[in-house]
Amino acid sequence: MKLGIVGLPNVGKSTLFNSLTRAGAESANYPFCTIDPNVGVVAVPDERLKLLGDMYKSKKVTPAVIEFVDIAGLVKGASKGEGLGNQFLSNIREVDAIVHVVRCFEDENVVHVDGSVDPLRDIETINLELIFSDLEVLERRLAKVSKVARMDKAYARELALLERLKEQLESGKPAKTLALDEEEDIALMKEFNLLTYKPVIYAANVGEEDLGDDGASNDMVAKVRELAGREGSEVFVICAKIEQEISELDEEEKDMFLEELGLSESGLEKLIRASYKLLGLMSFLTAGEDETRAWTIKIGTKAPQAAGKIHSDFERGFIKAEVVNYKDLLEQGSLAAAREKGLVGIEGKDYVVKDGDVILFRFNV
Repeated sequence: MKLGIVGLPNVGKSTLFNSLTRAGAESANYPFCTIDPNVGVVAVPDERLKLLGDMYKSKKVTPAVIEFVDIAGLVKGASKGEGLGNQFLSNIREVDAIVHVVRCFEDENVVHVDGSVDPLRDIETINLELIFSDLEVLERRLAKVSKVARMDKAYARELALLERLKEQLESGKPAKTLALDEEEDIALMKEFNLLTYKPVIYAANVGEEDLGDDGASNDMVAKVRELAGREGSEVFVICAKIEQEISELDEEEKDMFLEELGLSESGLEKLIRASYKLLGLMSFLTAGEDETRAWTIKIGTKAPQAAGKIHSDFERGFIKAEVVNYKDLLEQGSLAAAREKGLVGIEGKDYVVKDGDVILFRFNV
């Protein structure tokens, strides 16, 4: 999974990136300190892996990972080359979802690029830049498709969709709000790779005093939540400054610090949960002496396709899957003991993998 972190300058974007990845992207109180997109890879926290790894005495425990791309602070006019312009918008096209950091705190020591704090205005500024960038992509595609649409039904269909899409974007609405009924249209939309078709998670960056009640008493957070509800986006409340402090602590200190703040999880854990929910993802597990590992798949994936995540030969030569729930496996202490209790299912090609399944694939190529 690859997430792009965007936001106006000085909203806490690079501070959040630093804390999530400990990658040390320069963070300073002026625009454009992030000149190149910074990339950091983060392990997905998963208690199940540690427990299974201990049980099997695995030589290696490999978590699922998320790649974060920190995109330089966008400003009004970025799509036309203002600030650092289109080179950064092109970096966002490669991500699965956009994490949009929105400032929801007042601090006279931190300059706002527009002179005041207004999260809805900030969101609109970024969204308009993404829309303008998408319109450029559409114009090029329209010019190409309109030449051949008369002679080809498939292109004629695409042209009709492109024209609807152009109208939608020109009215200031993102591509993802366009109603699509046909499977072909949905497939085409994915091919266009538009920025405003990507799922969005809003990171409402608040002051420390608003963390305890998850931003419930912050009017700016309420506005962001209302907007996200209309869009079908996710929201999580974070204090980037606190996250940076957490990132410098070891595991035990981190737990104590969170407890003192009255929090049950870190911002990274909140973000990962929101990302998995938004993108419809989950993890299945493989376990053994050599390696215990988490594999990220779409909810609804069938056994052969899940096997293909490990290796294409597993999918091609799929015979069956031995499946046990990780809790049952841990309680029994071994796969053999779980088999004796009838807790291991022998599943075929139509089995839909569940979150927390521990699977041993049988295949023959």
